[in-house]
Amino acid sequence: MAGEETLAGGSAPDATVLLRVEGALARATLNRPRAINALDHDMVRALATALTAWEKDERVAVVLLDGAGERGLCAGGDIRAIRSSAVNGDRRAADFWRDEYHLNAQIARYPKPYVAFMDGVVMGGGVGLSAHGAVRVVTERSEVGMPETTIGFVPDVGGTYLLSRAPGETGTHLALTGSPVGAADAVYTGMADHYVPAERLPDLVSALSEAGTEADVAEAVGRFAEIAPAGSLGSQRQWIDSCYSADTAEEIVARLRGHGAPEAAKAADTIEAKSPTAVKTTLAALRRARGLATLEEVLEQEYRVSTAALNWPDLAEGIRAQVIDKDRDPKWAPAVLSEVGDADVARAFEPAPGGPVGLAEPAGPGGTGSGGSR
Repeated sequence: MAGEETLAGGSAPDATVLLRVEGALARATLNRPRAINALDHDMVRALATALTAWEKDERVAVVLLDGAGERGLCAGGDIRAIRSSAVNGDRRAADFWRDEYHLNAQIARYPKPYVAFMDGVVMGGGVGLSAHGAVRVVTERSEVGMPETTIGFVPDVGGTYLLSRAPGETGTHLALTGSPVGAADAVYTGMADHYVPAERLPDLVSALSEAGTEADVAEAVGRFAEIAPAGSLGSQRQWIDSCYSADTAEEIVARLRGHGAPEAAKAADTIEAKSPTAVKTTLAALRRARGLATLEEVLEQEYRVSTAALNWPDLAEGIRAQVIDKDRDPKWAPAVLSEVGDADVARAFEPAPGGPVGLAEPAGPGGTGSGGSR
């Protein structure tokens, strides 16, 4: 592409984040396609450094995040490394989360249009890199979700901020079940903005490289955006809102079982297969997040919960079952929701070892996550 320039530090073909400037467009491509671009600490640092440089670069009018390969933008964080940190009792996972959450906040308040192509798999940490941006594009291949309860963890990277603000109780449903959604439901729940067929993304890249203003970006995206194929969450709001408005996880499951809708019964089965500790802590985190005004405040809360989860047996066990041994048969401890007490949940929200993340209140224009609205 004319005018292409590659930034130092991300030019090698085997770099895990490819960084370059194409016309007015600064482009960051996650480049671990065999791992569906799973995010490690070096990638977080590279993205944060690039965003800081591009913010000051007068040539750059727009930033684009995408992923190498056709499987997805990002499957989440490197959970093998997180498990290793939990087992060894070191600070590697906590240090990774600290930098990752700073990056999430940096994206949310970025002063230039930040466009994310949420094509294919976008899970966990991938949501944190994309759904806090100014322009979030999904495709017919998009699978967007926060599956943390499956591995004995709790939605982070601002996931509880996003899901706590989804229509009705749809965010609670997605958080507790860990279920992904397609393009239409990603837009419906507020995790995405526009649907563009995957085959049109290269043309959209070309248009963005010529965009000089926010209005140009909006015009370019509008030129390629279409109405997404119908989703399902909106039509299921009756049972979702009725069941998930209960005060406790146990009552939510009871309401799901008693409702009569086949989808409700399936959701109950799904929740009861997840880590009971993670499910009850996730519910508490979502309810608390609703009362927090800014993304930064929610990220601080998530950091306390994330570091607490390193001491749960369920985190290491869940990753073992899903990723290491792949037997899909975790042995949760405690094994059922009723055995997780209120005090167990409350401990997850105590101050984190080493202090808070240290996120400053946002200053100046840009982003939307910090202000509590989009």
